[in-house]
Amino acid sequence: QVQLVESGGGLVQAGGSLRLSCAASGPIFTINVMSWYRQAPGKQRDLVASITSNDNTDYEDSVKGRFTISRDSAGNTVYLQMNNLKPEDTAVYYCKVTAVSRTIWAKDYWGQGTQVTVSS
Repeated sequence: QVQLVESGGGLVQAGGSLRLSCAASGPIFTINVMSWYRQAPGKQRDLVASITSNDNTDYEDSVKGRFTISRDSAGNTVYLQMNNLKPEDTAVYYCKVTAVSRTIWAKDYWGQGTQVTVSS
């Protein structure tokens, strides 16, 4: 099946940077959208950024100007470059890929999550 493997999380001080990666593998025919979500304890899981197959991007207001989502040119990997990190960015970050695999319709696939902790 389709599998997403995330990496790049860690502990950084406020103002630091991290780069998250999410690699999709398996029987993928088409990837429609690749997205990053985050969820802090006691809070909702919120969309952080997304990128479409034609490279249209969208960002949550709080990360605009600080985060950049991108994908590799030929493969199935999405990145989230996070600069000027703030303590409020602390959360588990999840990759989501909307893709066509063995069916005609697209489905959502989720990564395992990676912890990002930003200290004051």
